[in-house]
Amino acid sequence: MPHTVKGLARKFRSTYKFAMKQTPEIICLFSGGLDSLLAALLLQRQGLTVRCVHFVSPFFGNPQGVEHWCAAYGLDIVCHDLGETFAAMLYQRPEHGFGKTLNPCVDCKILQLRTARAYMQALGAQALATGEVLGQRPMSQRRDTLNLIQREAAVRDILLRPLSALHLEPTGVERDGLVDRTRLLGIQGRGRKEQLALARDLGLTHIPTPSGGCRLTERENARRYWAVLTHVQQPAAADFDLANLGRQCWHETAQAAYWLCVGRHSADNEKLAAAARPGDALLMLRDVPGPLALARQGFHWPEDVLRLAAAHMASYAPKAVGRVVVRCTQDGTVFLDLSVTPQRSEQTWGELSWESVKAQLRAEARERQMSK
Repeated sequence: MPHTVKGLARKFRSTYKFAMKQTPEIICLFSGGLDSLLAALLLQRQGLTVRCVHFVSPFFGNPQGVEHWCAAYGLDIVCHDLGETFAAMLYQRPEHGFGKTLNPCVDCKILQLRTARAYMQALGAQALATGEVLGQRPMSQRRDTLNLIQREAAVRDILLRPLSALHLEPTGVERDGLVDRTRLLGIQGRGRKEQLALARDLGLTHIPTPSGGCRLTERENARRYWAVLTHVQQPAAADFDLANLGRQCWHETAQAAYWLCVGRHSADNEKLAAAARPGDALLMLRDVPGPLALARQGFHWPEDVLRLAAAHMASYAPKAVGRVVVRCTQDGTVFLDLSVTPQRSEQTWGELSWESVKAQLRAEARERQMSK
């Protein structure tokens, strides 16, 4: 892990805006979906002090929802940003591979549990809990995979899965009586009837949707992220955040791969402007309305590439007719005005198709298998 136990605890404590002061007995991983909510409430119903940890990254998580969840469900929740650690794991490739798209579900769960274990130890809590249900998800919730995850995360005797506990071996907190095993459940499979019945029994008036909202499971997002993984040297979380915005365009030459992001609407434009880092160039039409584009490290691009980018960006502005001027700024300072004719070229500024990404993923998986 990149953080020490003490360092990790400090990072968590800085986010305790909505946390209760009482030391928790159980740390529960909380996605915001129904299963993790039920797991936390089921333990609270036994009189246990539960603190929920909501992990966020460019691919999953909703930090804006924490205040609502605390108020609506009476939960103690803190957020923890896994973005940089997760980005490094993707770049190095997950040890247990990807799912149908770019989702490293097994390695993701191991990473979350390792982080939660360090946090648990720092606080002096006694166990971890998740909302996992045996057999619900084919990649990460088979019995063999659940066992693998708890072994590699080193949480074998401290990880409680309250919704499926009666199908699993008792944990230390069940054996010593802190948690009453007879009040835990034996749910398994992909159905939701038992969870919905429990939600009604707990008096939930709003049933959250299943927590399958990981962007890495969606083909449209996967092809965007794959371009970052294969074209950016050691990408950071901010690079994947940028890949979530606007139209993603790449221009490849023998020397380099150039990354251009073009806004689709005003909200995109605002987010792209905020995402600019030192060395990035922002491109905008000088005299007519149109989109804003971010050229990653565009301040250092050759002028001919920047001109191609300007023409491509201008092609998305309906009022850009004939020759127009595209203003290029870096850190708020104009460094170049380019007179261009709007021209859209998918050959020059293309996006990877899902089929090409899938072929590359399969080829990489074969190479990895052969090297073992």
